[in-house]
Amino acid sequence: MRSIKNFWNRISDGMALHQLWGQLRDEAQASYRLYAGEAREAVAPAADLTRRQARRQRQGWVGRFLWAIVLKLSPVRRILLLAALVLIVGGWLAPLGLLLLLALLGMEVADRVAMKRDLEIARDIQLWLLPAVAPPVAGAAVAFVNQPANTVSGDFYDAIPRREGTALLLVVADVAGKGLPAAMVMATFQASLRTLAAQPLGVAEITTALNRYGCGHSAGGTRFTTAFLAEYEPATRRLRYCNAGHNPPLLRRAAGAVARLEEGSVPLGILPEAVYVCTETQLEPGEAVVMFSDGLTESFDPQGEEYGEARLREVLTRTGGWAAEAVLAAVLEASARFRDGARPSDDLTCLVLGLESAASVAPTGR
Repeated sequence: MRSIKNFWNRISDGMALHQLWGQLRDEAQASYRLYAGEAREAVAPAADLTRRQARRQRQGWVGRFLWAIVLKLSPVRRILLLAALVLIVGGWLAPLGLLLLLALLGMEVADRVAMKRDLEIARDIQLWLLPAVAPPVAGAAVAFVNQPANTVSGDFYDAIPRREGTALLLVVADVAGKGLPAAMVMATFQASLRTLAAQPLGVAEITTALNRYGCGHSAGGTRFTTAFLAEYEPATRRLRYCNAGHNPPLLRRAAGAVARLEEGSVPLGILPEAVYVCTETQLEPGEAVVMFSDGLTESFDPQGEEYGEARLREVLTRTGGWAAEAVLAAVLEASARFRDGARPSDDLTCLVLGLESAASVAPTGR
């Protein structure tokens, strides 16, 4: 009995049954969306079809769906699959057919392992590009996190000291799409941002320059980027910011009230002539600015309900006076609790700028 339990723990990685079921459901839905999208063709409206035509149409769609799966294999593997099915259905050489299926499975797994290894290397490189430790800022603190939906992320954050440490440039951005293509675009975005941040430019000028670059490298507007850029001056506690089509950050007042920084313009990489205007707000001790990507507010629980901004605001109202790290921890904990094991639908990035109060506190007993 112990050996069976150990074997089960080994193949399941110790996951509970409801976790395994949730993972199976998510992977099955993702696979179905992939193949169904390729199998779907223009069909006549159901109202215009007779019962026999509707049945034939459904049967035709099933055939296209299965064919879309087969076409994902290389030509030699398609032949191998066909030969295995013929041998199994024929019955006289079914064991040989099963061996061919196992061989095909081994080839597909080998490809998956090699691809996953390459993606993990890409993720390591991406982590090297993102700051691991926030730079010190007088009277305030910065906390951030990036959680990719897949191995690599199309989200980006940065905290760049400017003007000999008298100002801090904060950025959260999100490239349209997910996975490796979005991550590659994001790497070029960061390189351009770092180059521009080293020059004596204001936030609006940096945003405009990034937009010009994005319009020239956005694949016809399909790889646009939403971004929120803000420059914080510790001496005056002023925050100057530009929003390029990104989720409006939330400003949590010291007493717990929450406001949105709504002013903004279009995403980067869409309109070369877009105008980006810098907006300014005054921050006070004990306040916090929470910048995030849509992977936070547009996450879903197992029943398909969206997390939404309202739930995020409720979390922030309970964090009055908390330090930046504690605010970020509360946001992530609430998000994970809401998803309840459901697979993230998009990359999640969150950056918190928290101003120190006379007695910044951490959460206790919540």
